[in-house]
Amino acid sequence: MATLANTAATRFLTFRVDAQLYALRSDQVSEVIRVPDVARVPQAPSALLGLANLRGSVLPVAGARELLAKPAVTQSESARAIVLDLGAPVALVVDSVETLETVPEEQIETRKKEVSAAGAEKLLGAFRISRNKDVAKILDVKTLLESAFANRARTARNERVVSTGVTTAPSNSTEQPRAMLVTFDVASQEFALPLEVVQEILPLPSTLASVAQTETLVLGVIAVRDSLLPLLSLRGLLGFGAAAAADERQKVVVTTIAGTQIGLVADRARAIVAADLENVEAIPPVLAARAGGESRIRAIYRGEGGRRLISILSPEQLFREDVMQRLAAGHHGQKSQSSSPDAGNRAELIFLVFKLGDAEFGLPIDAVVEVAQLPSQITKVPKAPKFLEGVANLRGDVLPVVDQRRRFDMPPLAHAEGRRLIVIKTDRHRAGLIVDSVSDVLRAQPDAVEPPPDLTDSMTRLIRGVINLGAAKRMVLLLDTTEVLTRAEQSLLDSFQAESKKANA
Repeated sequence: MATLANTAATRFLTFRVDAQLYALRSDQVSEVIRVPDVARVPQAPSALLGLANLRGSVLPVAGARELLAKPAVTQSESARAIVLDLGAPVALVVDSVETLETVPEEQIETRKKEVSAAGAEKLLGAFRISRNKDVAKILDVKTLLESAFANRARTARNERVVSTGVTTAPSNSTEQPRAMLVTFDVASQEFALPLEVVQEILPLPSTLASVAQTETLVLGVIAVRDSLLPLLSLRGLLGFGAAAAADERQKVVVTTIAGTQIGLVADRARAIVAADLENVEAIPPVLAARAGGESRIRAIYRGEGGRRLISILSPEQLFREDVMQRLAAGHHGQKSQSSSPDAGNRAELIFLVFKLGDAEFGLPIDAVVEVAQLPSQITKVPKAPKFLEGVANLRGDVLPVVDQRRRFDMPPLAHAEGRRLIVIKTDRHRAGLIVDSVSDVLRAQPDAVEPPPDLTDSMTRLIRGVINLGAAKRMVLLLDTTEVLTRAEQSLLDSFQAESKKANA
C-alpha cells in the first residue's frame, strides 16, 4: 500500500465507477469536462480510449473502468472526463462526478488492513462521508496509470523523426526517374497536378460564402486556418458544363498560383501516381494552339501501358491574366503559408492522409510510391499471417498486399467499394497497404507536429507525431513507415521477397 503523499491536502473530488465511490486529491485535478471525441490509437492498451483535442493541445484519454478492470458498459450522459495534472495532462473518464469533499486528516484511513483494494485498484487510503455513511476510496491514480502504460523515454531516433517528419528509404539508382502526380476527376476525365504545387486536398464544405459580381467559375470562399480561400470550379476553368448537383465526393485541391492561394473544386480525388517520365509526353502542338480546356494541359501521362491517359494541367495557364489580377487584388496581403518568408526557411512536411473508419492517419509523402485502385485480383499465399492479404501484380511487379484493418486489429469494412491501395517503401521493403479511403494531402510546418503522449513503447514507435487541427475537429496520427509492419512481419516479407526473386530469376 502506498502512503498518502500530502496529508495536508484534505480536499477531494469524488466520483463513481461501476457504483463504487472513489476520490482524487483536488490538487491533482485541473478541470472536469464532458467526454470529448477521441482519435483512437491502433493497438493501444484497452485503457487508452484515444487522443482528444483540449484547446489546441493533444490530450490522452484513459478509461477508469478499463484501468480498474470493471465491466464495460455503454457510456451514459452523466459520464465525465477528469483532466489530471500529473506532470503531463491526462483525462480520466468516469461514470459520474459527485462532490468536492473537505476531509479532516484524522478521518483519512491509510492503514493497509483497514483499506481493502479490490481487483486492479491502487489505493492511498479511504474516508467515510458522515452524511450518508458512504466510503470513498482514494485512488493512487499515478501508480494506476503507470501500471497500465509502460512509460518509457522516447529515444533520440524518435525525436529526430518528429522533428524532420520522415525517415526515407535510400535512393535506388536503378529506378526510373518519376514525377509524383495528384490526380482527380473532372467531368469523368482524369486530370493531374504535380504534387509539388498541391498544398493539400480538403472536402468541399456544404455551405460556401458567395462572392458578389464574380464569374460563374468562382464558387465562393471558405475559411481555412484563419485565412480566406477562394474556390474556383475546375469544370468552368476547363470548359466543361456545370455539374448537375453538388456531390459529397467533391474535393478542394489547394494550390498556389502567382502568389495567391486558390482552391480548385474537382468532382472527386482519384489517386497519387508515380509517373515514369519516359511515359510523360508534351501535348501535341495542334491541341496546344487551341482555345478552351486543351490550352490548360501541359502534358499527357500514358499509364498502365497506354490504357490510362492522364492530362497534366499547367497551373500557370489555368487562369486568364485579368482573372488573376482581380483575385490578387481581392486578396491583397493574403499570402500562402508556403510562400511566406518564415515558411521558406523551414522544411515543410507533406503527408498523405488516409482513413480507417473514422480515424485519420498520415504517411510521409516521401515514403509513398503511389495510390492506386485496389487490384481486382489478389492471390492468396498459403500459411500467410493474417495481416498479409496476398500478392498482386502491379505493372509487372509482384507486390505483397497488407490489410491495414487486420494489421490494426480492426473489424472488416462492411462496404469495400471505396478502398484504396497505398504503395509504400521502407529501407528494405515495398508493400501495398489496403485502406478505407485516401482523403487528403496535408502540408505542415515542423512546429505544427506535436509528439504523441509518451504512454506506451509500442505506441511511441508506431505513432511518431500528431497534427491537431482543432478548428476542423480533426486529429491526424502520423505513422512511422518503418513500424507499420512489425519486426516479425518484416522478416516474413524478407523471406517472401527472396523467394519471389528466385522464382523470377
